[in-house]
Amino acid sequence: MAHSLSAKKRIRQNEKRRARNRARKVLLKDQTRAFTMALAGGDAAKAETELRKLTGRLDRVAAKHTIHKKTASRKRSRLTLRLNALKAGTAAVAAKPGTAKPRAKAKPKTAGAGTKAAKA
Repeated sequence: MAHSLSAKKRIRQNEKRRARNRARKVLLKDQTRAFTMALAGGDAAKAETELRKLTGRLDRVAAKHTIHKKTASRKRSRLTLRLNALKAGTAAVAAKPGTAKPRAKAKPKTAGAGTKAAKA
């Protein structure tokens, strides 16, 4: 429990900021949900308008420092990739988040210069 006046004030400020930030994030999630529903429905025109609204919201929330600006940029990029995949006709890629780009195969691990396997 805070005892000093400044610590009590800081607690009040943090509660207000937390409520504001949570409200902004809820709006972002709602907007993202509307975009993904439009994508799932296959409606490219509606998805494009929802993406436009969502990118504006992402930029505003990032400007208020609720989320980092690079996080907003990354989300915008990934959502745009999904919309472009829908427009290109690959609905399977557009439906699944995180599968927009194929992953590179991992190289087999070799023994480094200073390891026991390299010396043997």
